[in-house]
Amino acid sequence: MALVIIMVVVAARADHANTLKPPLATLGEIDAQIRGKTSTLDDLEAELGKRRDAISSIADIQAEVDALVRQKDELLAEWQQAEDRRQEILALRQETDEAHTALATATRDLSEKALELEQVEARLQKAEQLVAQISELEESKAKLDEAVVELRGELSDLQTLQAREKDLRENIERYLRDSSRLEGEIDSFQSRRDEAKEGARLAQERLEEIKAVYTGEAAKLASQQTELTRMDAQRAGLLAQIESMKEKAGLAGSDGGTGADPLAELQSLPPVLSGMQKWAEHAARELETDALHRVTVHMRALGLDYHPRVIRAFHTAMKVNETTQMAVLAGISGTGKSQLPRRYAQAMGIGFLQVPVQPRWDSPQDLMGFYNYIEGKFRPTDLARGLYHLDKWNGPSESRELQDRMMLVLLDEMNLARVEYYFSDFLSRLESRPGIDQADRQELRKDAELELDIPMPKGESSPRIFPGYNVLFAGTMNEDESTQSLSDKVVDRANVMRFAAPKTIMAGTGEGTPIETKALSRSQWRTWVKGVDGLGAERNAVESHVEKMVGHMTALGRPIGHRLGRAMIAYAANYPEDNGRRDVQTALADQVEMRLLPKLRGVEMETASSSLDQLAEYVQADLNDTILADAIRDSARLADEGTGQFVWRGVTR
Repeated sequence: MALVIIMVVVAARADHANTLKPPLATLGEIDAQIRGKTSTLDDLEAELGKRRDAISSIADIQAEVDALVRQKDELLAEWQQAEDRRQEILALRQETDEAHTALATATRDLSEKALELEQVEARLQKAEQLVAQISELEESKAKLDEAVVELRGELSDLQTLQAREKDLRENIERYLRDSSRLEGEIDSFQSRRDEAKEGARLAQERLEEIKAVYTGEAAKLASQQTELTRMDAQRAGLLAQIESMKEKAGLAGSDGGTGADPLAELQSLPPVLSGMQKWAEHAARELETDALHRVTVHMRALGLDYHPRVIRAFHTAMKVNETTQMAVLAGISGTGKSQLPRRYAQAMGIGFLQVPVQPRWDSPQDLMGFYNYIEGKFRPTDLARGLYHLDKWNGPSESRELQDRMMLVLLDEMNLARVEYYFSDFLSRLESRPGIDQADRQELRKDAELELDIPMPKGESSPRIFPGYNVLFAGTMNEDESTQSLSDKVVDRANVMRFAAPKTIMAGTGEGTPIETKALSRSQWRTWVKGVDGLGAERNAVESHVEKMVGHMTALGRPIGHRLGRAMIAYAANYPEDNGRRDVQTALADQVEMRLLPKLRGVEMETASSSLDQLAEYVQADLNDTILADAIRDSARLADEGTGQFVWRGVTR
């Protein structure tokens, strides 16, 4: 305030000094100016008084300001204390929130524990009930143990009885085999017995004339008559006599003393070969595709409608007779099983020999023939004569021209008798054959040769026949209550083509003219047969597929071995090409159908259902055969609805 006053005074003085600079005015003007200045001075003094008052007010205000500053400092101190308190309150609030959260968690855990406690109490109650049941079961077990002890005794007796039953069955089967084998001999001895009876009758008449003189001779003849009667009931006596006659035949020579050639009938041509001699030959180097086309045309001309894939499958099954000894055509009667091999052979130019199997067959003699000790001759079948003349190593030299021909043997209704009784040894011989390229070596052929049961003079060996690769084997089997199922040995060595029931009945009207039969040479056939190297770049893929099949069969409880694996690869290698391309997927699908599915007969669906589904999926996805995959599923479904055991029912194409 004092500074302001000083500045006002200085300013007034400055104004006064400035007024003195201009020229002097009149006195009146000066007086007026003095009065103005005086008035201004009065105003300034008044203002100065006001300012002094203001200064005293400022002191009061300063005191108030100091008081407010002190109050502010006190308020700041209180605010700081309040802030500290607020922080404490916030910390307490956070701790309170955390405590509430922990309390909620603890409450939830407590609820869960309470629920678990209730569950534990419930389990304890169940456990107490189980303990009570266990006690009851232990009592029942004790009773069952006593019953088991009793049953074990009965089981031991049952096992003893079963063992006796098995022995009896074996003895019965052995007796039946011996009985059937002796039927032929009995027929021969029947003739001798009749002759002996006639001689005894004449002798009896003669005795009556001279019995007074020769009473001793009459008693002897009566004894002979008694012995002849006993021959009807005592087959053991017949066996002894047969062995005796065998010894006599051996001493007398191969003709039994009759002077006849024992091999005369074997050396005669069977009708199937005598007819083949008249055939003209096909053109050399004929293409395999042309030959298959000829078969299809011939079938249609005869009113037979086989799917091309069925014809190709049968043809390939015939080609692989080095690794797979035969093809079996199975199914219900009337589905064309016998016609397929017959007409195939006719169109191809292959000799066809049908061998009707009889229910009484029980030995290889039924298939090949037998030696008649009475006549001193070997009685061969047409099969034995055909094999003999087609054998380029053991056959007659006059049949050299025929030995470059082919023959297909069909065992018709082969399961009317037990196949392993009459065909097992023959099948083993076929399997023992050396490879096609090694058949010229005699030391390798000997294990596969069939030795004929013909007594020969000392120093001479019995005739032997080698079933060569120019002889193809097939068989048909009907499935009804009068037939036998094929053994695993046969199934494992055959391509089984199952003919399903037809979906529609065909009229069977022929289209065109049947093909004239011309002979197919063995050498021409040989050019169509390929080794596994013929697969070329596809070999790895085929082997990979076979490995997958092995895995599927192992999962189904029917593992397969190396022989079957090699046979499937050989089938794929020999599948006919179409326009220069071999469809290995179709070939492998055929092998699933013909080699794997027949082996699954009797598999329990309860354990094999999912594995069968996987096999069907593999056939559909990897081999691209939806029809076969659906047929597998249908067979599985029917098994589920029926006996619960899988039976492959075939596929209709």
